[in-house]
Amino acid sequence: MPHADTLARFLETIDVEEIQNCHVELLKDLMRNKKFKNMLINGKYIVAVDGTQKFVRNYQWQKESLQRHVGPGKKEQYYVYVLEAVLIFENGLVLPVQTEILDNKDWKPEETKQDCESKAFKRMAVKLYKIFGKGKVILVADGLYATEPVITICDKYEWDYMITVKEGCMREVWSNAQGAIKKNLHEGKAVQWGDRKQEYKWLNNVEYGSEKKPKTAHIVYCYETWIENNERSSKTPEGKTTMYAWISSREITDSNVFKRCTDIARRRWRIENNFHVEKHDGYEYEHCYSYNWSAMKGFHYLMKIARFINGLIINSEIVSGYVADSGVSGFFKDLWLAISGAALTHKRIKAAATGKFLWRLNVEDVFKVRQSSG
Repeated sequence: MPHADTLARFLETIDVEEIQNCHVELLKDLMRNKKFKNMLINGKYIVAVDGTQKFVRNYQWQKESLQRHVGPGKKEQYYVYVLEAVLIFENGLVLPVQTEILDNKDWKPEETKQDCESKAFKRMAVKLYKIFGKGKVILVADGLYATEPVITICDKYEWDYMITVKEGCMREVWSNAQGAIKKNLHEGKAVQWGDRKQEYKWLNNVEYGSEKKPKTAHIVYCYETWIENNERSSKTPEGKTTMYAWISSREITDSNVFKRCTDIARRRWRIENNFHVEKHDGYEYEHCYSYNWSAMKGFHYLMKIARFINGLIINSEIVSGYVADSGVSGFFKDLWLAISGAALTHKRIKAAATGKFLWRLNVEDVFKVRQSSG
């Protein structure tokens, strides 16, 4: 393996976007070979998008870095912010798809606005369309994306979506829906999900917009209650309750409300879990590796490919038993030991690259809580 400094110098001189293009081609090759066909929802891919901070400094090391003012003295701070898109499957597999690193190189203070997550999503949507095409995506996202521009993009590409909405997001829709619920004009359904009780309330075709350009939205609320045993603290059972709400691209019905909310929309949390893994479980997401902007992006794209390949490995049928016995970290320690002790020759590498073998995903659903028959 090359020294990190050697790799950094190399990444400074090449078009690092080609690294991400290789990542995308790997994904598209798997899609063409129908490796995910048994893990889709009505033939569609669940794509979650969200942004996160990569790292921050108190000085501007590159003009592309974003700027903000923090603390009582409004001290200048410079940081890198990244928009990520991941694929989420029913068996818990999460695969990185696309990265959009926010970039301030064309920003003119007091004249133009800095790059932001909303702008980055518009750029990313074009790239996602080139990967998946029309009608093949179910977008799940947090309340930042509950906006007319995002919904317009989804409608343009015929993408399904379940987007979190909170009070303050799409105010007119929220207000009209709450008013209708108070008048008992909504539809509803009660569901027992594992040890949790869910009460769904929804309204279809909630009107908003102007008289000249009227629009409608479908909104659904989930009120969830359960008993928390608090075994590690007070050991006293405690009743808990929470509420979720989403804007849906499809009308909500008695037959689809559980699937759209719990099986689809609630999967959005897995991108948050993916960030945690990449930041704290060895991928060093928050490490810049190079203060050269191009090289920094190159390291990030390489990390994403590593995360992608590792996700495929631990969800493969052939090693699922090893992973179950050793855990993810233990499995990769053993795998690294085996690889580092193997002598690689040109002959063996060529045989591995040209040989034919059948690779299968383990599609066992190990995370899903089954809906109670009651």
